[in-house]
Amino acid sequence: MRFLRRNWPDPAEIADLRQETYIRVYEAARRKRPSPVQPFLFFVARNLMIDRLRHRNVVSIETLADADWLNMSDHQPAPEQRVAARQELQRMQDALNRLPPRCREVVVLRRVHGYSQREVAEKMGIKEETVESQMVKAMRALTDALAEPGDRTVTGARRIWTRRH
Repeated sequence: MRFLRRNWPDPAEIADLRQETYIRVYEAARRKRPSPVQPFLFFVARNLMIDRLRHRNVVSIETLADADWLNMSDHQPAPEQRVAARQELQRMQDALNRLPPRCREVVVLRRVHGYSQREVAEKMGIKEETVESQMVKAMRALTDALAEPGDRTVTGARRIWTRRH
């Protein structure tokens, strides 16, 4: 939390960043426990902050001036990690393709294109509540589709996600 507070300008988003960091670390640890854990945690948080900065229309000069944390060393992934990432991406694409069309469109607009819930509702001509319910339905289906058989942690991950959204 100190790292996030020190490096992120909007205190209202810190809890979301923390939650998203935990989810990504949890998902990575399901495949293989990162070693050492602490640098991996900071690396994930740093990447999330970079992603958020990229998605903003305007980035303040103060944010970039204070972004000395961007200079953390970045190691290239090993070939087997690249292959595993490609396989994971293919699994995600297959799971996304199996969603009902409206669910898939909501997920793509919200998560890929970064539209707000209101913008998705306007674009699709549906209510915001429908967008929210379609997202929940889609995230449950994707979580189930990507889970390893017999994995009991899926319901816990689903609970974390639905509380946030």
